[in-house]
Amino acid sequence: MKNKEILGIKELLSSPKKIVIVSHRNPDGDAYGSSLALYHYLIKLKQDVAIVSPNDCPEFLKWLPGQDKIVVFEEEITLGTTLLNEAELIFTLDFNALHRVGNIMYPVLEKATSDFIMIDHHQAPDEYAKYMFSDITVASTCEMVYEFICMLGDFDKIDIDIATCLYTGVVTDTGSFKYPSTKSSTHDIISNLMKIGIDHTRIHTNLYDTNSVNRLQLLGKALRNLRVIEKYKTAYITLSQRELNSFNFKKGDTEGFVNYGLSLEGIVFAVIFIEDQKQGIIKMSFRSKGTFSVNEFARKYFDGGGHVNAAGGRCELNMDKTVAKFLKVLPEYKTELQLSYEK
Repeated sequence: MKNKEILGIKELLSSPKKIVIVSHRNPDGDAYGSSLALYHYLIKLKQDVAIVSPNDCPEFLKWLPGQDKIVVFEEEITLGTTLLNEAELIFTLDFNALHRVGNIMYPVLEKATSDFIMIDHHQAPDEYAKYMFSDITVASTCEMVYEFICMLGDFDKIDIDIATCLYTGVVTDTGSFKYPSTKSSTHDIISNLMKIGIDHTRIHTNLYDTNSVNRLQLLGKALRNLRVIEKYKTAYITLSQRELNSFNFKKGDTEGFVNYGLSLEGIVFAVIFIEDQKQGIIKMSFRSKGTFSVNEFARKYFDGGGHVNAAGGRCELNMDKTVAKFLKVLPEYKTELQLSYEK
């Protein structure tokens, strides 16, 4: 951000205001990590601050400090609407288009009259915010919140709770630091967070090492449904609502499943198709290696987007027709997939 913008934000935060922090629908570790880190920071500035999340988070994020204070809009519509209507300042974190909050919350957020501050690292941001901190080269929004706090001159206000939330977002959005977006600056930030005293082992355990029997059995079913298309260096998984229900599916249970397809030797492009009968859609997660842009693919065909190597999408067709649509357009990318390969 430019110095003029930082000075403007410092002026906004120099007196108490009603502030709302908003995360995207289906929040992940970076969405809740950045939101909660900013929440704890703004509390230290004596602000009247709340977090409104479009829907609830997966179980593996329920331990985050302050998570119990988040207002889940779809469960508390009246309260969430009041908070957004009365807000003097709204932060949108880890998304850059207001429709990413979903159909239920979007009409309320769109009509909000307060100033917006965007902090986000996704491509092609909409221009709705008075202050935009947008950088697609950064691996996570949590890194940007860390930089934001430092730019305001308040590094000394980062305590263990803030650092824990920030670490969570960084580690999840970098795939435990293995994605290409991870830079030396990422590790510099992590080093500083560890000096503050976070328990990184406990964080990893909470995020990755707590499974249920049902989730592991669902993973087994997902792997049995795995299909490989060698000539397009592509693998995909399907999970129907019936299959999800048979393993007592809970939100977040399929987190990371798509990466099993991408881990196969020679595979460049991996997709998981998950039926969501409640919304009437097929949800998709796309992953890739090398230069093949799943962001562009998702935007073009499946009403989605994200990053070059990680994106999401959706389709209102049924499972068979969604997969058929995917398989129909896949041959268009044969050359790109061949050239993208990284052994």
